[in-house]
Amino acid sequence: MESAYPSLNELFVYLNTTITQVSIYYSHIPGSGILLKYIKNSHQNDPFRTALELLLVFFAIIYLFTNKYRTDNKLIELTPREVEELVEEWQPEPLVPQITDDDERELETIPVINGPQGPKVKLINGKSLLNLSSFDFLGLVSNEAIKEKAIETLRKYGVGSCGPPGFYGTFDVHAEFERKVSEFLGTEDTILYSQGFSTINSAIPSFCKRGDIIVADNGCNFSIQKGLQISRSIIKWYNHNDMEDLERVLRKIKDEDTGRRLTRRFIVSEGLFENFGDITPLPKLIELKKKFKYRLILDESLSFGIIGNRGAGLTDYFNVNPKDVDMIVGSMCHALCSSGGFCSGSFEITEHQRISGPAYCYSASLPAMLTVSATESINILKQNPGLPSLIKFNTSLFKQLLANVKYLTLNSSKDSPVIHLRIDNEVVRVGDIQDKERCLQDIVDEVMNNGILLTRAKYVRFQELFDIEPSIRICISASFTKKEIEKAASIIKNAATKVLKNRAY
Repeated sequence: MESAYPSLNELFVYLNTTITQVSIYYSHIPGSGILLKYIKNSHQNDPFRTALELLLVFFAIIYLFTNKYRTDNKLIELTPREVEELVEEWQPEPLVPQITDDDERELETIPVINGPQGPKVKLINGKSLLNLSSFDFLGLVSNEAIKEKAIETLRKYGVGSCGPPGFYGTFDVHAEFERKVSEFLGTEDTILYSQGFSTINSAIPSFCKRGDIIVADNGCNFSIQKGLQISRSIIKWYNHNDMEDLERVLRKIKDEDTGRRLTRRFIVSEGLFENFGDITPLPKLIELKKKFKYRLILDESLSFGIIGNRGAGLTDYFNVNPKDVDMIVGSMCHALCSSGGFCSGSFEITEHQRISGPAYCYSASLPAMLTVSATESINILKQNPGLPSLIKFNTSLFKQLLANVKYLTLNSSKDSPVIHLRIDNEVVRVGDIQDKERCLQDIVDEVMNNGILLTRAKYVRFQELFDIEPSIRICISASFTKKEIEKAASIIKNAATKVLKNRAY
């Protein structure tokens, strides 16, 4: 046993010398002292953590030296000829879904107008129809004074601008239109966009960014939906035109605010809803906006020019201060019988969009001819203050005549010239959405055979965020006579009865 001691002593000396040499080499490594101090402190404060870290290092070493992918030696070897045959047989997935029979039927039955738009149109088959499908509420699309102004402007300014407004695409007629709209609405300033659809979905993301909160009506149109998606904000929906539900959503957000960073907050709604024909209660919206400290974006694409004593939209209709609405968005494609859109509000609101609105910065400006046409429409509206009242009278008459229509329900607000006719599910036996659309299209075809042009409301359903009940959308114009309205109502009633009576319960 005594002879074993020298060998053990030699072993201890060797280990001590080795550890000393390793320590010397380790001390020359930059940052080694900090790492050693960290390990000592870590072990003293939490020994379990040291053990866990050593275990992780152990598994990392095993992972590095282990095969990451299993090889499979049972692969089938293909000859070059077999590879070529497989490539030839391969077919890519279709770019679009296959067109259904209903889609083909719809494409085949789209009416094509031969000649100018107006209260009466002529199709390529020579048939003349009373047009209840157009958004020409004021009946100005065929106005001779506007046509003359458009021709005069075309000769002076040419066809288009070929440039965005922020570069060399702004004309004096653009500034004149913006001034006219601001004066008409009672706002500080207005910005002109060259596309109606892109106006609202450019204005929203100009101000609403990731992390901001937007509370929106779930009945908003497709353009608003796209603007909300582009903004990447946090979207909260409230039930369509339900102010109690809106207040509930706003209160819930407020209750959840504890510890949340301060963000910009907006309420988004249409003035006159395209998909329902009803009018939003603007005074209540403003009340809730002020109560919970939100900004209000109001899309008046349909209501501008037709709602209110002067046709100035919902602020005119409800007699509220337009400055209580942070952004009023409008379209020139409807009542003003032109193209493009606008956003009206404070100077800060409009100037910000001139440098950050995608549709404004990256699109060619609106052709001068269309701008002047819209300006002239506003002038005519001012010179004929009775036009909104005439729309209101024709709308009331039409709704009275259709009040007791069988098999259909009439959806619209009292003074709204946009009316949706939907199948009454309690009276008519129908299936899914496609079945309802077929029934409504049969009514449209039957009405067309009797001299009235109608249309179903069309949607990109696979992109819509909410299901919308199929409908026939009717637009009442100031240009209709009493006799024409009575005739149209009678034909629609008879067509609905003829198509749906065999499906009645």
